[in-house]
Amino acid sequence: MKALNFPKSHRLLRPADYGKVFNDVQLKVPHRNFLILATPNNLGHARIGLVFAKKNLKLSVQRNRIKRQVRETFRHRPDLPGMDIIVLARQGLAVLDNQTVCRSLDGLWQRLAKKYYQLPPRKPAGPVPAGEGTD
Repeated sequence: MKALNFPKSHRLLRPADYGKVFNDVQLKVPHRNFLILATPNNLGHARIGLVFAKKNLKLSVQRNRIKRQVRETFRHRPDLPGMDIIVLARQGLAVLDNQTVCRSLDGLWQRLAKKYYQLPPRKPAGPVPAGEGTD
């Protein structure tokens, strides 16, 4: 059985990582209680970042519980393609029980993967070799 860990390589850690996703959103998966924003990366695995405002989840206990649920469902989805993901909380999330949150997130991960595979193929980034791309 594969170990389900959550290493730093699977997290968005720096403000620049978050900025890249916010500035270049290619995938949006809306839900009544969540909003998932994502953009493909070249790492070969998904990375996740969480944005949970006090405006939507007043108590730190509520924020921590939901964050824990998001991380747990993310860890159980090693099949997610290579993309940087930001999960944002919306109002009404605090009243949901853990089972409902997990079901919602499982559905959101499936929708996100489906949308990813519907994206048009990306061109590799980098300089164009001499003599190519000119007519």
